[in-house]
Amino acid sequence: MKVSIDDVAARAEVSTATVSRALRGLPKVNPATRARVLAVAQEMGYVPSPSASRLATGRTKTVGVLVPYVDRWYFGHAIEGVDQVLREHGYNLLLFSLGGYLHGRKRSFTESMVRKHIDALLVFSLGLSDEELLQLQRTEIPLMSVGGPVDGCTGVYIDDMAAAATATEHLIGLGHTRIGYLHGGVEDERNFRVPALRTVSFENVMGRAGLELRPEWMVSGDFTVADGVRAAASIFDLPGEKPTALFCSSDEMALGAMFEAQRRGIQIPRDLSIIGIDDHDFSAPAGLSTVAQQPLEHGRAAASMVLAELAGTPGAVQERVMPFELILRNSTAPLL
Repeated sequence: MKVSIDDVAARAEVSTATVSRALRGLPKVNPATRARVLAVAQEMGYVPSPSASRLATGRTKTVGVLVPYVDRWYFGHAIEGVDQVLREHGYNLLLFSLGGYLHGRKRSFTESMVRKHIDALLVFSLGLSDEELLQLQRTEIPLMSVGGPVDGCTGVYIDDMAAAATATEHLIGLGHTRIGYLHGGVEDERNFRVPALRTVSFENVMGRAGLELRPEWMVSGDFTVADGVRAAASIFDLPGEKPTALFCSSDEMALGAMFEAQRRGIQIPRDLSIIGIDDHDFSAPAGLSTVAQQPLEHGRAAASMVLAELAGTPGAVQERVMPFELILRNSTAPLL
């Protein structure tokens, strides 16, 4: 039969509140009484229930993760990184998925979903409205962004402008002057800053090199393979001259562009060089050149910081710009 806190209180001849305070090491408990309670609890084999511990400490031992999608490469790996750290420290992960970007519409995410359910929140690749940010700040829990800068949040992410510049400069360095660009979708750009940062960087690098920006070669790919296929097809279907290189704002779009090029008999990299950002799991087998980031490490870093903050380390939550790396494979080559 399981021993309850009431059983310990009856045997020690004190109130349940005194047992709770004694076991938690709180003040205002007579030393002799504390010693008696501890001895009785040990003798009876009393183990506090997780729910009782949560009520006593006000902690849930749970960290929330808010994502627009769960089926995208970056999110999956970053969530795994968070979960690894949480499990190492006896914490649970509570996932809040919005089912996509919902700009201009009410999202099913409110203060009531967070309060008393989680001890900290990590926001993945999602801009928060002023009202959402205010609601979260009222909960007074540690709050971080992962994957890109979010106003009002400390974050863990790469320098997206530098990453996009690295990819674009690589193509220019190979002698390409007719360069197309597959970028994020409208909903992505309205809800999050990363797509726009990469676009601004591409345009800046092209401008500094004195190269023409061709609007018809700058197409939304929505960060998926399927939309990469569609976006690349729209460029390939244009009359007249074609780009000799494509910079894709994610590897999934780049892979889609490679599939469509190969379907049409466009040889990579002889006829068309393609580079992406991410280092997706399929990028190495496909021979895709990319600017690699490590979302698993982003998730681990963010989780470690919020847990340190919860453990009482002031200032543990800090902005952290993570490294990226240019990885050259078979999809890019000098212009012939």
